[in-house]
Amino acid sequence: MTHEIQVTRADLRCDVLVIGAGAGGLATAITAAKQGLEVIVLEKAEVFGGTTAFSGGVLWIPGNHHGRAQNPDDTRDAAREYLRTEASDFFDTESVEAFLGKGPEMVDFFERETAVRFVPTLYPDYHPTRPGGVDIGRSILAAPFDLRGLGKEMRRMRPPLETITFIGMMFNSSNADLKHFFNATRSLTSFGYVVKRLAIHLKEMALYRRGINVTSGNALAASLAKSAFDLGIPIHTGAPARELLYAEGRIHGARAVIEGREVTVAARRGVVLACGGFAQDLERIRRAYPHLERGGEHYSPVPESNTGDGLAMVEALGVTVNCEFTQTSAWMPTSLVPRKGGGFGKFPHLLDRYKPGVIGVGPDGRRFCNESESYHDVGAAMIAHGQGERTHMWLICDQVCLSKYGLGYVKPSPMPVGGLIRKGYLKRGRTLAELARQLEVDPQQLVDTVTEYNGGALVGEDRQFGRGTTSFNRYLADPRHRPNPCVAPLQQGPFYAVKVFMGDLGTFDGIRTDVYGQVLDSVGTPLEGLYAVGNDRRSIMGGSYPAAGITLGPIMTFGYITGRHLAGIDDDLACKAPTAQHEEEPTHGHQAID
Repeated sequence: MTHEIQVTRADLRCDVLVIGAGAGGLATAITAAKQGLEVIVLEKAEVFGGTTAFSGGVLWIPGNHHGRAQNPDDTRDAAREYLRTEASDFFDTESVEAFLGKGPEMVDFFERETAVRFVPTLYPDYHPTRPGGVDIGRSILAAPFDLRGLGKEMRRMRPPLETITFIGMMFNSSNADLKHFFNATRSLTSFGYVVKRLAIHLKEMALYRRGINVTSGNALAASLAKSAFDLGIPIHTGAPARELLYAEGRIHGARAVIEGREVTVAARRGVVLACGGFAQDLERIRRAYPHLERGGEHYSPVPESNTGDGLAMVEALGVTVNCEFTQTSAWMPTSLVPRKGGGFGKFPHLLDRYKPGVIGVGPDGRRFCNESESYHDVGAAMIAHGQGERTHMWLICDQVCLSKYGLGYVKPSPMPVGGLIRKGYLKRGRTLAELARQLEVDPQQLVDTVTEYNGGALVGEDRQFGRGTTSFNRYLADPRHRPNPCVAPLQQGPFYAVKVFMGDLGTFDGIRTDVYGQVLDSVGTPLEGLYAVGNDRRSIMGGSYPAAGITLGPIMTFGYITGRHLAGIDDDLACKAPTAQHEEEPTHGHQAID
């Protein structure tokens, strides 16, 4: 430790001080409060919800009761084998066993004791053909939430990421919602669905100036906040923590700014760091991201307040925080959307890459990966394929594809595209060679790339990278397109392209903790009274991205574990090795929601 700061006068006192109001911080706060502890939450941003409010709201929880109803043959052994394969050299037996054992219990607890509700999804694991992978049954989704349940606190709820809404309207991450919008011009059922959704949304905008019936991560963040407020937990927004208070061998609280005034908050049981990781800490990511080290570009759509405050406060205590994972963050290909008033919005490419007729090429005009793999896998391939400062890729399609599915921020027909062409977001060429010249790509190389791809695509094959060969590839594609829902040729001009940069959904690496979330010092000894959760805590995935919800699933599970530990409950998780006796049935809070 570098120095000691004794609490001589406290403006506020509590049992547990949580710094950060995303899923990790709020899950910890709620769990601790349910055990009778007095909790205070500080949030640096002017709104609560953290990165969770921007997310898809999916949790990966093997063995949860929703998933067991979908896939009763799935086992904890299979999930462990899958995680061992995915995490490889970074596999942490103790933490994985804790996650697999307590995850289903966490789901039951929040559905039974709070306003949080989940529904099953059809998501496969991202690598379902690997040992232990499954096609269904591990990912669950936050149920839609009516923001009016927050009452006057609704104004402090972080809105969804602007670029992935349609006039402020959210779409459900389950994919069922979106299919109606893609089919609106081809199906009377879908057209009626879209008209009804738009009418409800426009009414909400007129009454409340925002969408009320929120989905995905916005629904999860809102329902967690509702649960915290119901327990009397204050969430102070616009309240950054400045410094941890350390004396006599433990953390006693923190100094912070609340309502413009510096205050000291004393915490009898402990302080929990839930500051969202370091995705917007420009100096730290410059050292940690290989594409930035070689002069490339990076644009993260996560909240700008995620500047590594938790890591910095730990380092101020003399603890070293190193980035060791091969893949430091959850990579997300991102494009820059020009705003009316200047500047750019950041659009995460979550859906378009899976559609038949969309391909990605690097700065050299060549394909370099299966575009229908996960955003993280495509991002890792972008980094590996990048050339010096040029680490971007171009997503390319023809007129038929653009009209059916859109491309990036560009909406499908009948929405106009001229404005985005004039602003430079969407590039257009009558021929592939003409498009290539706009992209500063060798025209003959692009023509050759598309010709090679089309050779297989005409019969539904991707002969280079095998698009459409896994259930995950096909999940977000177009099931109506035969024989391969991910593959169609690019034939009918004009041709279009969107420039895609590297971005992320949050950081994987971070503060080392024990299984209960206690921060470890540089020699591996727990710092008494200091915990880390959420993206501040090093991920158990080891820099891999095995499935939808592998961030929020562990985040809420370990928040639940940490909250119980702060309340003095020892769940006997330390050094627990996998044995047959751990294949126990989870506690069922209630029936699965259809």
